[in-house]
Amino acid sequence: MINFNIPPYTGNEEPYVIQAMRSPKISGDGSFGKQCQQWFETHLPCHKALLTPSCTAALEISAMLAGIAPGDEVIMPSYTFVSTANAFALRGANIVFVDVQQETMNIDAERVREAMTDKTKAIVVVHYAGVACDMDRIMAVAREQGVLVIEDAAQGMMGEYKGRALGTIGHLGTYSFHETKNYTSGGEGGLLIINDARFVEKAEVIREKGTNRSQFFRGQVDKYTWVDTGSSYLPGELQAAYLWGQLEKADEINQQRLGAWSCYWEKLQPLAEKHAFSLPMIPADCRHNGHMFYLKVANLEERQRLIGYLKDCGVMAVFHYVPLHSSPAGRKAGRFAGADRHTTRESERLLRLPLWYGIGEADIDVVAEAIERFFIAEA
Repeated sequence: MINFNIPPYTGNEEPYVIQAMRSPKISGDGSFGKQCQQWFETHLPCHKALLTPSCTAALEISAMLAGIAPGDEVIMPSYTFVSTANAFALRGANIVFVDVQQETMNIDAERVREAMTDKTKAIVVVHYAGVACDMDRIMAVAREQGVLVIEDAAQGMMGEYKGRALGTIGHLGTYSFHETKNYTSGGEGGLLIINDARFVEKAEVIREKGTNRSQFFRGQVDKYTWVDTGSSYLPGELQAAYLWGQLEKADEINQQRLGAWSCYWEKLQPLAEKHAFSLPMIPADCRHNGHMFYLKVANLEERQRLIGYLKDCGVMAVFHYVPLHSSPAGRKAGRFAGADRHTTRESERLLRLPLWYGIGEADIDVVAEAIERFFIAEA
C-alpha cells in the first residue's frame, strides 16, 4: 500500500531528542525551544515566535489576544479544519462562515467584505494547501473596518505571498507541526507568530498560565506571579529537539516536496485535459510549499468510486474537510453568510493524493497509472 502520509524524518532528530532527554531541563523553553523560536524569528521574520503544543493551541492564544468575547463575530471560511472555528467558539464568538474561491479553495475576500458587520472583531484566513489567500485584499478590508487578521497557516510553512512568508502578513499567524504537515515536532506541535508588537508581552503571559514567568527569567521582575488569565501552552523540550532536527534541513525537505508535487503535475496534467478532471491552481504571486497535491473530479459519487478504486490498487487517497457550516456544532456556533456557491460542491469533488518527504517517482507513477486506468474504465 502506498500510504497517504508518512511523517517527515531526517535522521537528525534522534541525537537531539536523546540530548534533550539527558539534559537537566525537559520542560518548555529549554535550549532547543529557544533555538527553534530564534530560527523562526530570523527566517520569517516576525516580532516574536512562540512554540505551542499544537496549532490549535496557537489559535486559542490568538483568540485571547484578539479579546474575543461572547457576541463578537469572527469571519472565516467554512472549508477548514475544526480547530480554526473551535478556538473562537470557545471564547463565545459567533462564527460567520463565508464562501471560498473555486480555484484555490481559499477564503473569498469579496465575500469577507460583504459579511462584515459592526460586531465583526476578527478575520481568520486559512492558506489551504500552503497556497496563499489574497492577502492584499484581505488586509485592505481589515484596515477599512479596524479588525484583526489572523492567519491559520497550519499548512503554510515555507509558503509565500509576494515574497512574504505565510503567517507574517496578518496581525497574528499560526503553524502546525502535526505529523501530516511538512515539518513535525514529533507528531504534534505548533507555533504562534506575532507580527504586531503590542501582543508580545500578553502572549507570553497567556502561554505561561497567566504568569509573568518569562519576564522573571529575563531578569525584568524579581519574582513572578499570576497577572492575567492564561493556560499551559508550552511544548516540552523533546518536541522542540525533534523539530530542530527538521529545521536544520528545512530547505531540503521543501525542495523534495516541491519536486514530488511537480512530478505529479507533469504526469497528471495530460490526463486531466483528456479525462476532464481539475488540478491545483497556484496564483502567480504565490510560492507554495508542496504540502498537498489534489485533483477535483466531477462530483461526490465519482470521488468515492475513485477512492475505492485506488485503494484496490494499493493507493491510499483521502478526501478533506466536510464544510463546518453543515456540521452539528457549526450550525450551533454560527451561520453561513451569503450564498454557498463553491464551498460544498468543490469540497465534494476534491481528492488528496499521497505526498510526503521522500516519496519517489516510482510511487507517483503507480498513482498516476491507477488514475488513468480508472478514467478509461469510467469512459
